[in-house]
Amino acid sequence: MHGCGNDFVVIDATTNLEKWQPSVNEAAFLLDRHFGIGGDQLLIIYPSETADMKMTIFNPDGGEVEMCGNGIRCCALYAKNHGIIDKNEMTVETLAGIIKPVIEENCVRVDMGKPKLDAEEIPVSEFSGQVINAKPPEIDANFSLPPMTCVSMGNPHTVFFVDNIDAVPLEDVGKKVETNAIFPNKTNVEFAQILNTKTVKMRVWERGAGITLACGTGACGTVVAGILSGKLENETTVILDGGELNISWNGEETPVFMTGPAEEVFSGTVKI
Repeated sequence: MHGCGNDFVVIDATTNLEKWQPSVNEAAFLLDRHFGIGGDQLLIIYPSETADMKMTIFNPDGGEVEMCGNGIRCCALYAKNHGIIDKNEMTVETLAGIIKPVIEENCVRVDMGKPKLDAEEIPVSEFSGQVINAKPPEIDANFSLPPMTCVSMGNPHTVFFVDNIDAVPLEDVGKKVETNAIFPNKTNVEFAQILNTKTVKMRVWERGAGITLACGTGACGTVVAGILSGKLENETTVILDGGELNISWNGEETPVFMTGPAEEVFSGTVKI
């Protein structure tokens, strides 16, 4: 499946696979675009004791992560279309908490929960309180990082606003920011260009995955960062390499809402 070009291997483990947990090697194999199926992340749908279903997420490096915005839209649509859940409004258990997607035709609107803005919760070391337009880490690259704003959407994001997104050497700086020592759990990295107060163009380097065509939590984090720094309005369209997402946020103590498409590309079986 994919959401805005952010593609996933989705496995239904609600029946005979409910006790299966992929090893690091199995996850990496399934996501390998040459020797496996190929995808940005592996999503597994399990039964849940606290929600309608549970979603687990694995990166190509085999590491499990907390949350994926494009992924949860895919899982929600898959669950409805394949009869796992017989309703349009559902709850999904994740490592980031209970997330609430609502299916609206071929789009899914998701209550992504409240963003975490405190440095300790994101986490970002060497800072306290909110990290807004802060001094960026020093990296060994032929590119000067602009000020950064850090947000957690259940997973950590570091957002940089630039004048020309096409001039950013994302392949060079993404990994260096992701693995910088000030991010104890590493970080997702977003570069964003403000087109107007209601539109922003964004490119992303995902933690453990590299450059992807879209990132739902990254789009949410970017809009939150833009609102906090006075650059964006409360409802914003995020233009990604693979499509567009609509993000809304009414300020602290309120949840972020994300609306975007999801699509099933093909189904089959694989031997592991």
